[in-house]
Amino acid sequence: MDDLPEERSRGVTIRAQIKKFDTKQHHFTISDAPGHQDYVSNMIKGTSQAEAAVLLVDAKEGVMPQTREHLILAKTFGINQVLIAVNKMDATIPPYSKDVFNSTVNDVSDLFKEIGFKDDQYSFIPVSAIKNDNISERSQNMSWYKDRTLINKLDDFQPSKDYSGLPLRWPLHDIMKVKTVGYIPVGYVYAGSIKPGDEIVFMPGANHAVVKTLEEHHIGVDVGRKGDPVGANLRVIGKWDKNKKNLRSGYVAGPADNPPTVADTFTANIMLLEHSTPIYVGYAPMIHVHEAHVKSSIEQMLKKYDPKTMEVIEENPSFLMKGDLAEVVFRPKAPLVIEPLSKMPPLGRFAMRDHGKTVGAGTVTSVNPRQY
Repeated sequence: MDDLPEERSRGVTIRAQIKKFDTKQHHFTISDAPGHQDYVSNMIKGTSQAEAAVLLVDAKEGVMPQTREHLILAKTFGINQVLIAVNKMDATIPPYSKDVFNSTVNDVSDLFKEIGFKDDQYSFIPVSAIKNDNISERSQNMSWYKDRTLINKLDDFQPSKDYSGLPLRWPLHDIMKVKTVGYIPVGYVYAGSIKPGDEIVFMPGANHAVVKTLEEHHIGVDVGRKGDPVGANLRVIGKWDKNKKNLRSGYVAGPADNPPTVADTFTANIMLLEHSTPIYVGYAPMIHVHEAHVKSSIEQMLKKYDPKTMEVIEENPSFLMKGDLAEVVFRPKAPLVIEPLSKMPPLGRFAMRDHGKTVGAGTVTSVNPRQY
């Protein structure tokens, strides 16, 4: 799946790639998200689309700084099903060491509990991917492991809430150019459904179109539902052209009569996870939500809560520190589609990043819409 020349030469995943595969129980779309700290923003794109995760932990390296960041992001975007594959068991000392595996399990379990996962939301499996140990076949080298293979354990994952009763929300992941039809927007359906004949609008561009045909993994389909990675051939309504200026990653499509909300400001509850200094009104981290990332400044700090009791401990705080839970008002510095968690859960969770680090996470409580 790492098909970029730079990915091959460096030996790291850079962009999130998707592939389809089936098990006995489920039809899966896997998003191979980057693990390297230089490409966390691309990792966020893959994670924001997921219902479950397989977290790879190197048996030799154990918990690394990006392991914690990836778990925080997974929790931020509502992933509560995680299978931890402790990889490279063939390279432990001695090879396939049960003691090394157990030590890694203890370290990673402590991290999961710190971040807020419950015990029944994650499980472990020792593997050697390069040797196919416990991937599709039970390992003869780890007779001490009595559970099932990784492929079998994937069937323990359960589809999350489908949001089929909500209006369509289809964030664009990419715009592909096809010789015969021009530009094709591609993305995961987050809520509702999309089918040929639907009139949709892309926000924040406010560009209307009718869906002519729909495809998934290059095969024509009649409908796209939550979790489906679909592309659409469009008939434009009005005076705009299908191109990468008018359709871009981070735009969200919805029904023409119920368009996605573009925020002038939005109110959110945030947890400040990592920041070495206090933050004040005017602080402007990058907000990552669905496929969008827009710098947004804190315009007001409304309340600070006790994280354990959720009681208000300070009104209008003058600053926030690492570990604080607070209600704040953000003003995006560019058009941003974001919606309240209570009304549109897939578009109501976000991560805050600054100087290459994830510094916080938040959930949207209300949105003051931008007027068009």
